[in-house]
Amino acid sequence: MHSYFMNSSPAQRVVAASLWRRCRRDGASQQSLTVYGAARLSLLSLCVVALAAGCDGAVGPDVVALRGSTMGTSYSVQLAEAPASLDKDALQRRIDLLLAELNGLMSTYQPDSELSRFNANPSTDWVPVSAELARLVAEAQTIGTASGDAFDVTVGPLVNLWGFGPEVKADELPSQAAIDAALVRTGHAKLQARLDPPALRKQQPDLYLDLSAIAKGYGVDRVAELLAEAGIANALVQIGGELYGHGQNGRGEPWRIAVEKPDPLARRVFRVVPLLDRGMATSGDYRNFFELDGRRYSHTIDPTTGRPVTHALASVTVLGESTARADAWATALLVLGPERGFALAQGLGLAALLIERDGDALLARSTDAFDTVVGEGP
Repeated sequence: MHSYFMNSSPAQRVVAASLWRRCRRDGASQQSLTVYGAARLSLLSLCVVALAAGCDGAVGPDVVALRGSTMGTSYSVQLAEAPASLDKDALQRRIDLLLAELNGLMSTYQPDSELSRFNANPSTDWVPVSAELARLVAEAQTIGTASGDAFDVTVGPLVNLWGFGPEVKADELPSQAAIDAALVRTGHAKLQARLDPPALRKQQPDLYLDLSAIAKGYGVDRVAELLAEAGIANALVQIGGELYGHGQNGRGEPWRIAVEKPDPLARRVFRVVPLLDRGMATSGDYRNFFELDGRRYSHTIDPTTGRPVTHALASVTVLGESTARADAWATALLVLGPERGFALAQGLGLAALLIERDGDALLARSTDAFDTVVGEGP
């Protein structure tokens, strides 16, 4: 079986986590931290597995694979029954150029990115930005409102405070005073997005945007659009844990994606999902986290409390025509928790699969829309 299961052992993951903590403690350079970001994803935080050729075989000779690095992680593109005239190297260059342009728009790790420049700008007037950045922020704002503020792109100061952003973290938990101070700097209601002419506006000078919970999904969508424009009918695009499947795999079937069992020490399939002309995103609390004094702290921050989520919801997978929206909604539902998250997803008609811990057992609930798209399963 060809898959994107990482072959890392628990010991390797411990070594990687230890290296990360040491790099931060020693004041590693930003470049070193960015390189670590890619390794961390490879070892710790990939949430899904692409089963491109089915569960009982490897990728066939008719599948072309392209791979690279972007957004602090890795990307892959698989093309089934690619045109004979395809120039693989030229396509790879186009994909790399597109992803570099997106990083230049919305990375918080690049100080010269458009988003970083906006974050550093203390003006509370309208600041002209690219149409692409304005549209994505407007989309994020819409989801923030619809989720009851569970999705908030101004949560960056809290993400950084807890050590999951580009800033170096101290080796201790933030104080309540520090959390309260960061909360004052957050709130997506303090941000406005305008599409014509494209611009963003802060209501307070130190507002800080972090698009990491929607940018990878958006990158997937943009790469999928590039492939469609190039006349490629069958493709699977992945950036980190976000994917878009277009057309069919090498066996003439929908691309098959495995939702991973939420277990930090093992990689096992929980459920296989066919992905036909849809995006898919998974958010979970079981890969990207740190432990201190025997307690685990997830990278998913609740914008209303300023703290990592603590409920029993371990994983959320969302399907949709837009991978960017699926990406954002997976985060929002994970923040809301098993009851509120499921109720909102069901009410909005989102195709969502929620996996909850119940002691040593895992309980899965899928919305009606998910069952309609995928079919009922275990």
